[in-house]
Amino acid sequence: MKDIYRLKIGLFGIGLDTYWPQFIGLKERLEGYLALVASRLRKYDSEIINLGLIDNPADALRAGHDFRKADVDIIFLYVTTYALSSTVLPVVRRAKVPVIILNLSPEKAIDYSAFNKLGDRTKMTGEWLANVSACPVPEIANVFLRSGIKFHQITGVLQGDEDVWKEAGEWIEAASVANIMAHNRLGCMGHYYGGMLDVYTDLTLHLSVLGGHIEMLEVDELSALRKEVTDAEISERVSMFHKEFEIDRGCPEEDLKNAARTSVALGKMVQAHDLGSLAYFYSGSGIRENEESISTIILANSLLTARGVPVAGEYEIKNIHAMKIMDSFGAGGSFTEFYALDFNDDVILMGHDGPGHLAIAEGKIKVKPLEVYHGKVGKGLSVEMSVKHGEITLLSLVQKPDGRLMFLVAEGESVPGPILEIGNTNSRYRFPTGLKNFVNDWNKYGPAHHCAAGVGHIASKISKLGELLDIEVVKIC
Repeated sequence: MKDIYRLKIGLFGIGLDTYWPQFIGLKERLEGYLALVASRLRKYDSEIINLGLIDNPADALRAGHDFRKADVDIIFLYVTTYALSSTVLPVVRRAKVPVIILNLSPEKAIDYSAFNKLGDRTKMTGEWLANVSACPVPEIANVFLRSGIKFHQITGVLQGDEDVWKEAGEWIEAASVANIMAHNRLGCMGHYYGGMLDVYTDLTLHLSVLGGHIEMLEVDELSALRKEVTDAEISERVSMFHKEFEIDRGCPEEDLKNAARTSVALGKMVQAHDLGSLAYFYSGSGIRENEESISTIILANSLLTARGVPVAGEYEIKNIHAMKIMDSFGAGGSFTEFYALDFNDDVILMGHDGPGHLAIAEGKIKVKPLEVYHGKVGKGLSVEMSVKHGEITLLSLVQKPDGRLMFLVAEGESVPGPILEIGNTNSRYRFPTGLKNFVNDWNKYGPAHHCAAGVGHIASKISKLGELLDIEVVKIC
């Protein structure tokens, strides 16, 4: 993503200016706490707009304009001590972005003995104010709710509480993914797979909820670009194939060259349209050049998918968004569907024909020749892979009967064992609820038959993304 669209995090602390002349050193102490928060947030790939300690309504109003001008994506509000809600609302109201309230005590507990030995009640009150961060949070929450401002809380200890920063990090990652989706350019090449009714979706709905842009593309453009690819480019790309893939000896050299031609051409097409993802399908209409473009596209798609430009077949708009989300979280995002149920091992076999994700493959992706594509036009080369063994997450972007979008999520594991060696992506997944319960629970929410599989357990991150985008999240296991 271009630097101009880098995630921007707004940060400010709150206090009350009335306190400063009364309690010497309190303001500086609280500003030191805010500096600690800023230092932790700077560890993430983002720009921090730190407005410091806001302690009166006039500064709050100016801060609101500053955040608006800075175009922040998310705001972290660090509650340092008691502060009036009138110093908070103006800051966040104008920005109109989600707010994370950091309700962080400076220590795990007040040292009661030392506190009570201070003797001077003014000093005691000042010490109390340095530890009273929890006090105004109910007031702030009340005002935010009545003002229609979305907020989320992180409660814990400023130092030594890594759960706090893990949660803060997940909010930042979720905000980053939301930012990526808001600027993503999705290419749609070809048309829907006729009759696959569950895949059909409302494109305007996706743009209104996720943001981004949809660029309508023609297969003819890819075919035209293929004609311009040079022999040198083909040779270089074939060498790349041998480096990236495990190529079956049965793959004809001519097929590899044709796949390389398409790979170079598709890369140029993606670059020309500045695409961040691509959904495509073409059933063939007797135009040989177009049929060759599509039947030789799988290796090209696999390389793009591994480089952060996921590609989904069957014109699967909902699933390419799920794949892009998973990949933006660093989890991969392999196009997948139910294959078969193995009741002996309590696993479900899942995969799909089409691209594999090199970054999340168990070993090298294998390239195999196919005489017939699985119910599709043409023949050529296909890829076979399994998702890395270990923790996995499934994500489906569901269009509900009421027209709203929903995230359907499941966490399980990819396990070793026999797969169907048919030149497809192919994995064995086990879920903690058991095979029968998983299948029944997943299907009852009415997802399309495709979903995205990624490595790691990231349901908590997806849940936060749902909160930021106002999308319902259902986790079945």
